[in-house]
Amino acid sequence: MAVTITEQNLSDETKEGLVLVDFWASWCAPCKMMEPVLEQLETDYGDQVKFGKLNVEHQQDLAMNYKVMSIPSLVLFRDGKAVEKITGLYPKDKLAGYLDKKNCRASYNQTKLVFRSFSKCR
Repeated sequence: MAVTITEQNLSDETKEGLVLVDFWASWCAPCKMMEPVLEQLETDYGDQVKFGKLNVEHQQDLAMNYKVMSIPSLVLFRDGKAVEKITGLYPKDKLAGYLDKKNCRASYNQTKLVFRSFSKCR
């Protein structure tokens, strides 16, 4: 289950590996549509990618800090640093492709060896 991200736990929850944080709100219809997609991806990726949820209604300062102007927005953290942001509703296969690409790069950068087909990492 995705971790609830707040100002108090953001740095601890994102300090290691890949973490995808969903910036959402309860009134946002596309956010509600994105929820089952992210839940499926969380199951699929297991411990390769950590998932978090940040309610922009309760964490407005964090949303402003990461320049979240529209929701849903997904901010990808790598080892504590926000490296990319994507905004909008995406199908599972497109997000999976995105995460595969980012996960391959992270694996390669950390170990200098990738035990996957290099074609997946391009």
